[in-house]
Amino acid sequence: MKYVCLVYFEGKALAALSKDEHDALDRACLAYNDELEKSRHLLHVQALQSPENAVTVRVRNGKISSIDGPFAETKEQLGGFILIEARDLNEAIQIAVQSPLAPLGSLEVRPIQQRSEGV
Repeated sequence: MKYVCLVYFEGKALAALSKDEHDALDRACLAYNDELEKSRHLLHVQALQSPENAVTVRVRNGKISSIDGPFAETKEQLGGFILIEARDLNEAIQIAVQSPLAPLGSLEVRPIQQRSEGV
């Protein structure tokens, strides 16, 4: 079954890292991705640009509106995602908690809805 692990973290937490700590985190993330790929769990992984580069759009009563930035006014923002294959939710959670980013924020593990399940 496919799961998406949505990676949330506080921008301030990343900004507080020293260059050496940031470089070590980058290496740890790449190693984590390599391990997921070797174990055939990894389907796709992608980091996102800063929430300041986002635009939130809505259509209400046929009218389009947009605002700069993310919709949610929260401390933690979506920073990326990991698409994985796992036997079940328990295995998906075990995979997610091994992410080097887990100590800096949170990972939301969500099953991918299959087309036959409806929209």
